[in-house]
Amino acid sequence: MYLSQSDYRRLKALARAEGRPTAELVREAVAEYARRRTGKASPRSLGMGRSGRGDLAERAEELLGGMGAEA
Repeated sequence: MYLSQSDYRRLKALARAEGRPTAELVREAVAEYARRRTGKASPRSLGMGRSGRGDLAERAEELLGGMGAEA
C-alpha cells in the first residue's frame, strides 16, 4: 500500500500522539471502511436516549436507588 507523503506524515503523527503503531491505525481504518461499505447501518434509534450526562455510570446506584420499592 502506498500513501502520499502528506498522508504518511499525518499517520505517523497520529500514531506517535496515540502511542500506537502506524500499522494498527491502518488496520483499524481499513476495518472501519469495510464495516461502512457492507451496508450494515446502525439503527436510526441509536443514541436517541442520550442524556448528555457523562456521569451516569458512576452514579447508577444513586440514581436507581429505591427503584422497584413499594411506594
